[in-house]
Amino acid sequence: MIIFQEHDSPLGPLLLAADTRALRHIEFPKDRCVAEPDPSWSAGDNPVLGEARRQLDTYFAGHLQHFHLPLAPQGTPFQRQVWQILQTIPFGQTRSYAQIAAGVGRARAVRAVGAANGKNPLPIVIPCHRVIGSDGGLTGFAGGLAAKTFLLSHEGAAFAKPPLKKG
Repeated sequence: MIIFQEHDSPLGPLLLAADTRALRHIEFPKDRCVAEPDPSWSAGDNPVLGEARRQLDTYFAGHLQHFHLPLAPQGTPFQRQVWQILQTIPFGQTRSYAQIAAGVGRARAVRAVGAANGKNPLPIVIPCHRVIGSDGGLTGFAGGLAAKTFLLSHEGAAFAKPPLKKG
């Protein structure tokens, strides 16, 4: 059974979901409101969620650079391979989609890597925010570019900042 709960963060309310063995989902807020849980999940708490909350709080406080949580992301073999590579990107560093594609042995699969990144069910913990364009610019992010900018800045990573909107 998957248990979920809302957890406050500097990015807004995150939806966390886990079974008794591993963390399965982190969902970014939608329009600053908590994301809708899967209807088959139940509200509650368990030790995995408690440890995820503790580590996320420690990360956002600037005292954690690598998560040590049991994870169970569900995806295709290719997606899981990409997510495995993402977990090797050190805190405060970035990699390009092309570098990730080369890392999975499919140098031309840059768009497929981007799609796998977008399907990552455990953002922040599996650091898909650390993947940027080859030119150093930010590209799409499930949590929005503001969240990606916040996470990369929080980690002190170098990237090309998006231009300010006039208005």
